[in-house]
Amino acid sequence: MASFATLLPLILFLLVALVVSIVVRRRTAAAGGGFVSSYFIGNRALGGFVLAMTTIATYGSVSSFVGGPGQAWQTGFGWVYMAVVQVTALVLLYGIFGKKMGLVSRRLNAVTVVDVVRARYGSNALANLSALVIVLFFAATMVAQFVGGAKLFEAVTGYSYVVGLVLFGIAVVLFTTIGGFRGVAVTDALCGIMMLVGIVVLAFGILTAGGGYEAIMQSIKAKSPQMLEPFSGGTMPASLFFTQWLLVGVFTFVLPQSVVRTMGYKDVKSLHSAMIWGTVIIGAMMIGVTSLGVLSAGVLTEDLAAYGGSVDNIIPTVIARSLPPVLAGVAIIGPVAASISTVSSLLISSSSAIIKDVYLAWCADRGRTPAERTVAFSSQATTLLIGLLVFVLSIVPPDVIWKINMFAFGGLETAFFFVLVCGLFWKRANATGALASMVGGTVAYCACMAAGFKVADLHQIVIGITVAGILMVAGTLASRQRPEARMEVFFPEGE
Repeated sequence: MASFATLLPLILFLLVALVVSIVVRRRTAAAGGGFVSSYFIGNRALGGFVLAMTTIATYGSVSSFVGGPGQAWQTGFGWVYMAVVQVTALVLLYGIFGKKMGLVSRRLNAVTVVDVVRARYGSNALANLSALVIVLFFAATMVAQFVGGAKLFEAVTGYSYVVGLVLFGIAVVLFTTIGGFRGVAVTDALCGIMMLVGIVVLAFGILTAGGGYEAIMQSIKAKSPQMLEPFSGGTMPASLFFTQWLLVGVFTFVLPQSVVRTMGYKDVKSLHSAMIWGTVIIGAMMIGVTSLGVLSAGVLTEDLAAYGGSVDNIIPTVIARSLPPVLAGVAIIGPVAASISTVSSLLISSSSAIIKDVYLAWCADRGRTPAERTVAFSSQATTLLIGLLVFVLSIVPPDVIWKINMFAFGGLETAFFFVLVCGLFWKRANATGALASMVGGTVAYCACMAAGFKVADLHQIVIGITVAGILMVAGTLASRQRPEARMEVFFPEGE
């Protein structure tokens, strides 16, 4: 039965997020710097805490709160041990890319990752291909976020899937369109805080419903003792640990939606602060919510078929069964906030890929300078249209959202790992190698995913990354650096 008491906290949160987005957008516009700089990179003014929270909120999608814990309910603590690697995500991002990407983007006055790729390799083809890859994989991720959030909404509030999709789908498209990068960053910080609140509320509900931690652990031990083992009775083999650590940990520092955050920090002090804040919070968040998935096995004790046959239904079900309506409404703000923050970040990045990286670059090559008013309208209209397209694609929901999310993660990591790492740290790397790496690696990854082909039972990301690396080296050694490449910006003498 539909419950307005459950719905009310979510409505209040969405209204607050919308108001915050409007206020931040006005303040950013008043600060000057031009529309492109303010809308797509927030005038490079993010402080440490906001930088950390917006990166975490973008990284922590709805699958982190629904699909991942649901899988932990089925698998056990092995899934938690696999999730531990996510603690390294922000250390790798800020530690490897943070400072150099910030310095390079300022020298170039770049506002997107593709701006940096274009300048480093001197290739419009590579830049346009990068923009296309970003938009396609981001679209898949955004569909998964909309679907996950709306399914959760339906299960907990009793209102229909479509009502949930309309409610926060329209909200996120609106405040992303209005707020721009900094509006997204600040609302992401708000979403990140609500994620933590949601985890605490859900923990209270699960522990209360299960009779306390000891009772829950005894129940799990009696029914499924293998869930307490690191390898979960063989369901978590070493190959799965290894490749998942690569997929959701080590390689995540090249995800474009995260890398662009390193271009928006205010100063080095903010970057260092974000690394500390972010590592502590993402550890508590990711390990905590996955552990709650395991503890849910002490509350939801029937077979998966009793919960609709999908692990995506576990967390919505345990929220609905373990919490009173108002607290259930508070608890779903966390995963819905994860969905909203991820979609908003990907929307702004997709819009920048189309307008800044393709349209404005095309105009610059022809000596044209569109009026700022035209750029502003085109950017906001593009953001709105992409959001509406993803919304329409989400009306008929696919199953198992965490798998869709992981597919997109792997595609983006394969496409950008060597292009970005070699671009920043290997002087010899050139456009031929980068193009071969992005095309060959991504095609190999997607083909193997489609065919279900694996090597030694390792995830297809290993094949994609290996092919991408080989092609980067081979293509680079077989060709020369293009004269258009801005090498003096990336490797200045004496630095």
